[in-house]
Formats: sequence, structure tokens, C-alpha cells
Amino acid sequence: MTLALGIDPGTATTGYGLVRLLPDGELVAVSFGAILTPKADSASARLATLYDALVKLIKKHKPETAAVEKLFFSRNITTGIAVGQARGVVLLALEKAGVETYEYTPNEVKQAVAGYGSAEKRQVQEMVRALLQLDKIPKPDDAADALAIAITHLNTARYA
Repeated sequence: MTLALGIDPGTATTGYGLVRLLPDGELVAVSFGAILTPKADSASARLATLYDALVKLIKKHKPETAAVEKLFFSRNITTGIAVGQARGVVLLALEKAGVETYEYTPNEVKQAVAGYGSAEKRQVQEMVRALLQLDKIPKPDDAADALAIAITHLNTARYA
């Protein structure tokens, strides 16, 4: 039984999702949510808050592997830099904890979860709900995205 931690990094909100792959191939959501950092804090304080919360999460659940969304640069370079900083903190926390880490692009996640690399966000969220047999789509969106990243990794590793 493999436990994977999926992470959708961000400075203000970092989504996380832990998914277990059972021997029969069933995927089970273990835990999911978001790490929020106070807007009033400095950038460095927000990154420290993110790091500390990730360390606690990793110690509590002890995932065997982790998957992080690769940085996708859009037109807003300021947002891209902030996400890059959060990704760095995420990768550092995982490395220091000794968790084997993989990275996937947004299109790889959409392809793996919804079967279509250009799927809409809502389609991916609905597939996450269905694959994990949840009553409703996980909230916030960042948590649903993190679960999708964990599912992508577990399915990719299983068929690699």
C-alpha cells in the first residue's frame, strides 16, 4: 500500500492531498486540505509558515512518495515568482524529510486524471471525486488539484 502526497504549491494557499493505493488498485483519499499563510506577513514569514506546516504534515502521515505540480508560467511574472518560491520550499521540505519526489505539468495531470490534456478544471475535479469515491468535489480547489497530482503520480508509477 503506497501513500503519495500531492502538492499544489502557492505562497498564499498550498493545496495538499494524500492518496493511498491499495493492493487491489483502489485509490483512497487519506487526507486533504490547504495550508494558508497570513496576507499581512512578509514573504519570508509566509514561506517559513509553509515550510513548518509541510514538515508537520510529512511527519504525521509519512508518505512514501510525493508529487508536486511543475511551475506553469502564465503572463503574470509576479505570481510565477511567488509560486516558484513556494515550490522551492515544498521541494526542500520533501528532500529534507527523505521523501522521493516527482513533478508533473498541469497538462500531464489533466491527461492522467481526465484522459484529456486540455480538460477543464471542473472536469478534473469531478474525476478526482469519482476516482476517490467522494460524495462531493474536494474543497478548496487547491486541495482537489493536489489530490489530482497524487493520483497522477500513483497511476503513472503503477504503469511505468
